[in-house]
Amino acid sequence: MDYPGGIQIDKLSKKGNKNKYDFPRPFLKSESFDFSFSGLKTSLLHFLKKNEITSEQMLFDVCASYQEAIAETLVEKTLRASEQFNISDVAMAGGVAANSRIRELAKDRFGQHNINLYIPQIKYCTDNAAMIAKLAYKYFENSEFSDIEVDVYSTKRPSYTRGKGFKQG
Repeated sequence: MDYPGGIQIDKLSKKGNKNKYDFPRPFLKSESFDFSFSGLKTSLLHFLKKNEITSEQMLFDVCASYQEAIAETLVEKTLRASEQFNISDVAMAGGVAANSRIRELAKDRFGQHNINLYIPQIKYCTDNAAMIAKLAYKYFENSEFSDIEVDVYSTKRPSYTRGKGFKQG
């Protein structure tokens, strides 16, 4: 299977039954708005270790069922957050916004709740990694580096100093 896998899963799932296999919906019962999919990925790994894919149709069904779990989790958690925080406009972006099932389910669910949903054309739904790499390259060209102690979560906008990294400002 090619990387990124989401494109292939979306393609294969179109011929599958999204209700054939029951994959977990991470965090749907919790109050958290986290979007970690490690448990869902692990459930697919365990499923594949226990069940040999014996036909094309089985592959289609596994992909459709797995994609449905991802789509429901993303859409329902986003819908819950938009309602809790009284948000009437939601935009989808990045590579995930190119997934046909996520787009379809989001349009349906947000429409039912009268929440405006904005989804760019597929050609504008690119992987965020490409944008991050482009920005990193620009910083590299300008000799702008951070030191090793930089945290992955920023609560303040960093101020960059050419060639000296940055300080939280």
